[in-house]
Amino acid sequence: MARIQPEPRLNVPAAQVRRLVASQFPEYAGLPLRPVERNGWDNHTFRLGETMAVRLPTASRYAGQIAKEQIWLPRLAPQLPFPIPEPVALGQPGAGYPFPWSINRWIDGENASRDSVPNLNDFAGDLAGFLKALHRAGTEGAPVSGLHCFYRGGDLGVYDQETRDAIRMLGSAVDARACLSVWEAALSSRWESGPVWVHGDLAVGNLLVKDGRLCAVIDFGCCCIGDPACDLVICWTFLKGESRQLFRSAMQLEASTWMRAGGWALWKALITLVKEPAPKRNGSETAELIAELVAEPTRPGLF
Repeated sequence: MARIQPEPRLNVPAAQVRRLVASQFPEYAGLPLRPVERNGWDNHTFRLGETMAVRLPTASRYAGQIAKEQIWLPRLAPQLPFPIPEPVALGQPGAGYPFPWSINRWIDGENASRDSVPNLNDFAGDLAGFLKALHRAGTEGAPVSGLHCFYRGGDLGVYDQETRDAIRMLGSAVDARACLSVWEAALSSRWESGPVWVHGDLAVGNLLVKDGRLCAVIDFGCCCIGDPACDLVICWTFLKGESRQLFRSAMQLEASTWMRAGGWALWKALITLVKEPAPKRNGSETAELIAELVAEPTRPGLF
């Protein structure tokens, strides 16, 4: 399948957001509004007062995620062990802004990082508990994998050509033969069980912590039902050593799912490395991640 083409992102200034809120939800017009410290790629987020957040898609390809979250987050929340965003209101295009947008309850916490998570083992256990509960959540009528979630939860083969192109473009910056071996192994199996809920973007920026422990999971724009392999990428991008082993053991998934998870991690790392300046590729964190992913792929604890 052809690669998904990028789309220009909108810049949404605070003044425009104030006009949107005032015109559609005048009861909130007097509340202070400020951008969050770390914005995501798919959405601009502003804190509204002390208890709410305004979330605005940055491009048309992300706009459909707003309605999906409005429908499904309230249904998922009672089934999960940690808080997730709670929709308050659904906004419509206006004030020069072209897409639907949302107001959610604000969730306190800081993004997961090496500094904010001193005990990776505890974090791995918390995260596995969240994912296992997500996989048990009811799926009737839920959205299946597709373009709306950039095929998270679906067939990894949608990114086959993009991955092979990245390997070719990187040349000697990666071990091409090893990368292809891991990639083709990842493509060799499919999720044979029934579809389960997938977050779709389980990165550290969407995991909130308090006192070093997981306290909430945010940004469900890529959620769908399907193959859970894509949500396991954090096993390599954040966990390490004993915490990685604990997470894998707690998830109780078959080896083929971990192979596909490694494929998701490799795809993202390769296309990320392509975007890095060539002189900085060797020794970068992304290059080190790729080297780890392709080193002894059958070693226990890796795949």
